Amino acid sequence: MSEAPPKIQILKGAEADLSAATYQIFDESHTIGNALRWMLMKNPKVSFCGYSAPHPSENHIHVRIQMYDNLSSLEALLTALSNLDELCETVEVTYNASLAKDSFERWDEKT
Repeated sequence: MSEAPPKIQILKGAEADLSAATYQIFDESHTIGNALRWMLMKNPKVSFCGYSAPHPSENHIHVRIQMYDNLSSLEALLTALSNLDELCETVEVTYNASLAKDSFERWDEKT
């Protein structure tokens, strides 16, 4: 049985201190790419962040992160992933609480 590839890989050309690096994230698309870019840009220590999907037939994205003051882009990435996970959990809890209270508008489509 072969080992699964790592979920995140640092691409060639990264700074030695990881203050600027491009990360390849496997099995992800624009859905997480845009949300992750948004979360990273909320960090005032991030100088630049962008993502791309190199090709539609390739199931991975590239995320470029550049930091101020030679801080670690890897630490910023891990923090952003954690924050995004917490945000999704909060949305799920709020959504489920709303469903449980039955406080939503019902709409029946007439065909």
